[in-house]
Amino acid sequence: MSPTPTSDVLVVGGGVIGLVTAWRAAQRGLATAVVDPEPGGGAARVAAGMLAAVTELHYGEQTLLGLNLRSARRYPDFAAELTEVTGQDLGYRRCGTLAVALDADDRTHLRELHALQQRSGLASQWLSGRECRRLEPMLAPGVRGGLRVDGDHQVDPRRLASALVTACERAGVVFHRAWAERLTVVRERAAGVRTADGTELAAGRVVLAAGSLSGRLAGLPEQVRPPVRPVKGQVLRLAVPERYAPFLSRTVRAVVRGGQLYLVPRENGELVVGATSEELGWDTTVTAGGVYELLRDAHELVPGITELPLTETRAGLRPGSPDNAPLLGPTELDGLLLATGHHRNGVLLTPVTGDVMAHVLTTGELPEEARPFAPGRFTAAALAEQPA
Repeated sequence: MSPTPTSDVLVVGGGVIGLVTAWRAAQRGLATAVVDPEPGGGAARVAAGMLAAVTELHYGEQTLLGLNLRSARRYPDFAAELTEVTGQDLGYRRCGTLAVALDADDRTHLRELHALQQRSGLASQWLSGRECRRLEPMLAPGVRGGLRVDGDHQVDPRRLASALVTACERAGVVFHRAWAERLTVVRERAAGVRTADGTELAAGRVVLAAGSLSGRLAGLPEQVRPPVRPVKGQVLRLAVPERYAPFLSRTVRAVVRGGQLYLVPRENGELVVGATSEELGWDTTVTAGGVYELLRDAHELVPGITELPLTETRAGLRPGSPDNAPLLGPTELDGLLLATGHHRNGVLLTPVTGDVMAHVLTTGELPEEARPFAPGRFTAAALAEQPA
């Protein structure tokens, strides 16, 4: 006998992706609950909050670019709505990005990226090293050139997560502050979860949005287990004293010694520096080597950074998928949907993910913009059909 559903939708995972899914579902009139021991936590606690659809473009990810751009275009209205509902400032800024090159190889790489951006119809402007330093006087004299992208923005992920918790509460979302331990499957249909304390939570449908932990939920049939893995990132936070302000006016990015580096200035005087990308399983240790490398590379880019107070070091786990793109929508198990695998784009994709998941939950149809990211692309049958 099936348990009586206590909610229409049960979202497993209270990070920004799970929260936005729950908020949008509740706005559509669905009785919605979230199960997570610490709603508002997750990878967003470590993220820098760059809304960088243009400068995040990578070769082979043009399909993902389309989704990223759609979400970026929704951000101004999304941020305004969330602020109006909660009264909380998200730290949303239209500050733009400057991606710079420190040597000839980096300059060549940036030139190639600029060409790819232009072929993709994206707006970016090539600048000389002198023009880069005119925009950002704190840059090192050795900067060889750069790309100015005014369309890239930023948001404070911690404020975003906090506001989404408030928005969910005001929309009537019920929070179960516990670990989801096992998926409940009744007559080949997802019917809820059992929490670590033994509580049975029944629901009409279950959305698995637990980030890098999504594949570890017990009771998941193997054919629908999401192929997500943890990708470690270490990040630093520094304070910019008033005597140094403005230290940077926009996000600055570079490739230093082959590694991606970014510096994100907040309006509140905080400077976020990141991020390492390490395939080390479930390790979230902040290492002396990681901190050293970030500070060393940041100093090479912006020498004055070593004068700033270091206020926080932290490591977190991004949910990576085989193609670095999210898994969105229904699975082969009736009643189970996925919203996970967002990798480095979770904060950027928050608005579009909420809209996509609310649409499929209310209509049963996955919107066209999300169909390339359906979980079924990783089934054995789908993989067998792909060209070698």
